[in-house]
Amino acid sequence: MIRYYVIVNPISGRGTGEKAYPLIEQQLKLLNLDFKIARTNAPGHAMQLAEAAAVSGWDVVVAVGGDGTLNEVLNGLVRAALSGAGRAALGVISVGRGNDFGYGAGVPVDIKVACAALATNHRHLIDIGQVRGGDYPDGRYFGNGVGIGFDAVVGFEALKLKLLRGFPSYIVAALRTIYLYSRAPKMQLEFNGESIIQPCLMVSVMNGRRMGGGFMMAPNSKIDDGLFDLCIAGDIKQAAILGVMLRFLKGTQAEHPAIRMVRTNHLTVTAIQSSLPAHADGETLCTAGDRLEMQVLPGMLEMITLLE
Repeated sequence: MIRYYVIVNPISGRGTGEKAYPLIEQQLKLLNLDFKIARTNAPGHAMQLAEAAAVSGWDVVVAVGGDGTLNEVLNGLVRAALSGAGRAALGVISVGRGNDFGYGAGVPVDIKVACAALATNHRHLIDIGQVRGGDYPDGRYFGNGVGIGFDAVVGFEALKLKLLRGFPSYIVAALRTIYLYSRAPKMQLEFNGESIIQPCLMVSVMNGRRMGGGFMMAPNSKIDDGLFDLCIAGDIKQAAILGVMLRFLKGTQAEHPAIRMVRTNHLTVTAIQSSLPAHADGETLCTAGDRLEMQVLPGMLEMITLLE
């Protein structure tokens, strides 16, 4: 019988995780699943729990939370797998603010449907990204994407908003960031044998499709193709940033002359002027880094998903 280790972040989505706990427990019992539920109690705890669960032989480790919780859980699972200590499949029940990884990975939004999907045990190999640099010189893994520049500052600002959650918090944060981070610093980007130096307002390195709960950074990205989809935003005048931002809501930004979309399995970004604020799956990588290197780990994890 398949054994599920369920990791709940009670503060995800400003407390949505704790509120969802009884319903999740009820649904898993109704589905006659063999499961154990553990609550996190501090940053990094989900990573520890996930790694220990994989080492202990649990078949599926389920992240209940948002993108940050998911990031910790997949880091624990990848660490266990790469060390040879144990392998477990990843499951996700999305109850966070943005839930962008779940969107790109075909995770149902409805909790009851997501629990039923877990019961199907339909597994799909997915890629995982690895980033080195900033506050993580030894590397950190990510499922959805890395944001450098404007995108990262939006995430930092969204965390400061106490009365808003979900997509509205990112909209307000993005409007604030237009005035906080409007000058595109010069960066060097190396990918596919190409090296370019140019001002970049933002560089999004996507394994998934969406960030911020509604911004389609890479609408054609696939989580299992062995490639990142890069969205490189060049030097955009402050007055024009809002108009370009609105394109991201529809996924039509590639039509703008300041936007370049590229696919690659490896990327290095170096700050030539200023520094690199960056996040991975919404978790801070650095507020002022100087160099980041990212690579794809193809088919690194099995995930329970509705994707074919």
